[in-house]
Amino acid sequence: MKFPRGSGILLHPTSLPGEYGIGDLGPQAFKFVDFLAEAKQMYWQILPLGPTGWGDSPYASFSAFAGNTLLISPERLTEDGLLEVDSQQPGNRSERVDYGAVYESKSLMLRRAFESWRGTDRSGFETFTGENNGWLEDYALYRAIKASQDHKPWFEWDDRLKLRDENALSEARQDLSDELLAEKIYQFLFFKQWSELKEYANGKGVKIVGDVPIFVALDSADVWRHPDQFKLNPDGSPKVVSGVPPDYFSKTGQLWGNPIYDWDAMRTEGFSWWIDRVRCTLKTVDILRVDHFRGFAGAWEVPGGNPTAEHGEWVDAPGRELFTALKNAFGELPFWVEDLGLVTPEVEALRDDFEFPGMRILQFAFGGDALNDALPHNYIRNCIVYTGTHDNDTVVGWWNSLPPYSDARKFCEKYLSTDGHEVNWELIRAAWASVADMAVAPLQDVLGRDNEARMNLPSSTSGNWQWRFGEGDLTDEVVSRLKELTEIYGRGI
Repeated sequence: MKFPRGSGILLHPTSLPGEYGIGDLGPQAFKFVDFLAEAKQMYWQILPLGPTGWGDSPYASFSAFAGNTLLISPERLTEDGLLEVDSQQPGNRSERVDYGAVYESKSLMLRRAFESWRGTDRSGFETFTGENNGWLEDYALYRAIKASQDHKPWFEWDDRLKLRDENALSEARQDLSDELLAEKIYQFLFFKQWSELKEYANGKGVKIVGDVPIFVALDSADVWRHPDQFKLNPDGSPKVVSGVPPDYFSKTGQLWGNPIYDWDAMRTEGFSWWIDRVRCTLKTVDILRVDHFRGFAGAWEVPGGNPTAEHGEWVDAPGRELFTALKNAFGELPFWVEDLGLVTPEVEALRDDFEFPGMRILQFAFGGDALNDALPHNYIRNCIVYTGTHDNDTVVGWWNSLPPYSDARKFCEKYLSTDGHEVNWELIRAAWASVADMAVAPLQDVLGRDNEARMNLPSSTSGNWQWRFGEGDLTDEVVSRLKELTEIYGRGI
């Protein structure tokens, strides 16, 4: 699919400012869309929107279909008559998200909203459940049972529930009917708020770039509902788990721990689970960033129970068959692909044969010579250039980490003709000026933040996904500079 020349900002909704301890889909989200439109940005790129569990990672969600109810806006619930003003519990403008505290406060507010909803018109809810019953019923049951089991992962439940004995599930539906309904309502409220925000963004000319993680979490409704689609042992434990071998980020590799798809089983069913997943996601975003694209040619499979990712093996995956099935289902695929890491000729061919744009990261550009593919003069048009991603240092943090007389720093100074005083804007200019059709910068780089604002450190399990910007950070000067660069280099909406 051909994408127009444009630029955008990477920011997950949790990083928005506001008074409830976490960014949400309320007034600040609409103000951020206004900022993007005023600065002539075409894209708002986000991370996955699914409900998060241990570690708070949006890449380890309880569902590949459901929405993160922590993003539901109390203000908008109040506007809809589902919350009293004095029930909102505002006043938490923390610069870091405390997920535990937010979960407690939002859970109380959502329960109050659910109790209020019981007496309202249900026509919209009935339509929503009808359109999403393929995943919603099982997700709601999974969450209701999980809550009744002290939030233990499904593979630690009683065998009858874990292995989906029909009599046990029927009893659970009856015993937990109230919680089951509540979970469905929460999803209805999330998607109602999100669809209204997306409609507003699209009306301003801003497209939403979503994110589809290649894998799903072991403790998820997807694996519990479809164990035959994954390489599991009879007791539900994974035979093999996902990761990547030792690389730039980690000497022992990255052990992600996600179960691996049973591609033979998925092929037999015409990749129906993937088709359903993409169909659902395309209702909520305009473009999909496909995470870990390399895994669709072959995945690094580590035996279950191994403490690191060092002793795995590459196992082929039927990416060509999958994307053909998706193309047959949807026509042109609005995909951007994350083709970083160990990219083989097979991965390049898979990407190029489907004409998917891949990624270039400017922070990776200065460690070699003039032939480095990450340097702007080596770009092709059909790619996306990033100053950095959610997994990198911020540009300022990266620059500060370079030894003063390192080859990379000297090369960058010469290439950009910079002394590093405003290195964030220099990299943004280089990205915006390049021939790449799409250019994206994390908001941290636009604001010139150091690594205190870093979003995620791969292979670490604490301190991630917490950063938020402040309500006064998007100044007129920031808007003016970003707008000017965008117009100069022909990327404006």
